[in-house]
This record gives sequence, structure tokens and C-alpha cells, in this order.
Amino acid sequence: MITENLKTIFNRDLNRLKIEIAAYQDEAQLWKISGDIKNSAGNLCLHLIGNLNTYIGAELGKSGYIRNRELEFSLKDIPKSELLMMIDQTIKVVDKSLSLISDEDLSREYPVLVFESKASIGFFLIHLTTHLTYHLGQINYHRRLLAK
Repeated sequence: MITENLKTIFNRDLNRLKIEIAAYQDEAQLWKISGDIKNSAGNLCLHLIGNLNTYIGAELGKSGYIRNRELEFSLKDIPKSELLMMIDQTIKVVDKSLSLISDEDLSREYPVLVFESKASIGFFLIHLTTHLTYHLGQINYHRRLLAK
């Protein structure tokens, strides 16, 4: 039940990410930064894709994904269509990986030490949902601010 709820939340918010990225009328705006805003929507999108493919796909689903976190913040001008395709792939990886996790598994220790202390799989998956929505909100705000 809880795992199914997590799958629903990830699916919902990754589809919202697609909507946000698709809503940029000018692709160049995806990569715009200004002043204290150091992360573009495009880079935040790449970061979310890398984050979920690493911590859910590779660690829980054994997808074989290898992350290059530096590129998530340094790549620029990737076409919107490619970002949308990458989000679609991430939706599939997250869904497939979470299908391998039972509600009982959620109390097991997450296989990698990410924080200062060990965390359960359930705790870490909840953390990943909030991380996704945090950056999704930033992307939404970035898009609306530039649309003015």
C-alpha cells in the first residue's frame, strides 16, 4: 500500500515536471540564470533525473545507471524534447524499481549511506519525494518569473 502510494506520487510529480518543462515557450529560457539564481530549470531537471535514476533506479532497481552529478549542473542547451524523453525514461525506471520494493522492505536499511546516519528505505524514498517537489516548485517559479 505505501509503496503503491509512493509510486503514485513519483509518477504524478514527474509528469508535472514534464508539464513544467514543456510549458517553456522559448527553449533558451530553460537555461537562463540571473543574479543569485545559479541553477537553471534545465539543470534542475537534469539533477532530478540523475538523482532518481541513482537512488531509486541504480540502488533499488539495479538498473546499472551511473551518475555524473557534475554534468547535471554544467550541461546546457539540451533540447526540450530530449529532456522530456529523459523524464519519460525516469518515470519508467522509478515505477519498475519501486515495483520490486514491498511495504515490508521499506523498514530495511537503505543500501547506501547518504546522510550523516543510516536511514530506512522508506525514509529515504519519502526524502526523495520531497526533494523532487522542492525542485519542481523552483522550476515552476523560474518559468513563471521569466514569462513576465
